[in-house]
Formats: sequence, structure tokens, C-alpha cells
Amino acid sequence: MTQLHVIPRHIAIVMDGNGRWAKKRFLPRLAGHKQGVEALRRCVRLCIARGVRVLTVFAFSSENWNRPAEEVSGLMNLLAGALAREVPSLHAEGVRLHFVGERASLSDKVQSGFAQAEALTVANDRLVLNVCFNYGGRSDIVQAAAHVAAQGQTMTEQSLSAAMGMAHVADPDLIIRTGGEFRISNFLLWQAAYSELYFSPALWPDFDAVDLDAAIADFAQRERRFGQTSEQITQSSASAVAI
Repeated sequence: MTQLHVIPRHIAIVMDGNGRWAKKRFLPRLAGHKQGVEALRRCVRLCIARGVRVLTVFAFSSENWNRPAEEVSGLMNLLAGALAREVPSLHAEGVRLHFVGERASLSDKVQSGFAQAEALTVANDRLVLNVCFNYGGRSDIVQAAAHVAAQGQTMTEQSLSAAMGMAHVADPDLIIRTGGEFRISNFLLWQAAYSELYFSPALWPDFDAVDLDAAIADFAQRERRFGQTSEQITQSSASAVAI
């Protein structure tokens, strides 16, 4: 494994390219999604090994309902099976699961699976795995604003952040999109304000240790200023070392 001295605490990933991976092999799109589950399992273990504390993945967007009915149905069945198969092993590895997104339109079986997985893993602290399912960044902001207004609270960045679906973790340090596309597709729009962005050409089913380490190595070279100047960051670092 590459020696990486700057590890992002929170990595978020747009897992893109399952369909194209399958098409290249003359397979149905669902075969690519199945291989994508394997890639996620691999990525979870890689993140644990590298000391990443939070991994957030974009599994199914609120716009994905517009895909062919056969593909959506297959994805739902794949999800139900993955919950039954993967959650016990994730629990054994110390992973805490959170499912972020609108649940009311999901089947009772899927909703129950989400709740059971979260309850089973609630005490785990090795890695937080956020699975964004039936999620949209704009919708997340709208629902948070509606909640703040309904509570009679003042609309501030802090009150909105506290009402978001990702309020339980800090914002992502690094957002990776696989598949060679250069957009974030309505993913974590609020939370991505100061995230570093990295676009990988690898299709998600092929995303492996080399690809993850390349993203982390690139992140390690970035200067994260958060609105400050380079000189201020240098002075702040020097003061921290002196203390």
C-alpha cells in the first residue's frame, strides 16, 4: 500500500460507471450494478485500512427513478439482497451504517432493512458508512429549510446544517467521482462547499486500491485555504508547530 501521510477524514464518492462497465462486456446493466456492490465492499475495507473515518456513497439518486422500470426494479432487489448479505459482515468490521435520503416512497421491506441495519451497527465506531439512497442535494436543502421554518428557528448556516440528512458527520474533505464524468450530479450540494474534488477515469466496478490511493495522494498535495490566503495558512501552521 502506498504510504500516504495526509488522509482525508471523510471521503464521499459518486459511484458512476456501472452501466458502462456492463455494456463494454455485453452484459445487462444490472450485472454492472452487482459488480458495483463488490467494488463498494472493497472500498470500505480499503478506507478502514487507510484510516478514513467516514465514507459516504451516492447509491441511488432521486432522479434515478426515471431509469427503465426493469433496471429500477432490479436495483431494489439488489439492495434488499445486499442488506441481508452485507450488513452482518460490516457490523463485524466495526462499520456504522446510516442511510440518507427520502424513505417514504421505498418499499416496507427496504425501509425495514435500513432501520434494522442502523440499529444493529449504532455502537460501531471504526468507520461511518453513509449510503445516500433516494437522495438529492437540492431536496436535502429544501427539506432542511422547511424543517427550520416549521420549528420557528432563525434561518442560519448552522440551523440549516443541523437539519440536513448528513448532520451527524462533518462535511466531506474529498469528493471522488468515478467514470470519467466531471460533475457532482446533485450530490451533497450544501456539504461540498469546501470539499476537494477528484475525478477518476475508472469505472466504479474497476475502482481499486491504486485508484483510491491516487485520489488520496492528489488530495495530500492540495492547499485547503477555506477562504484564507496561502500566507495565512502558512502562518497558522507555523504557530501550531510552535505551540
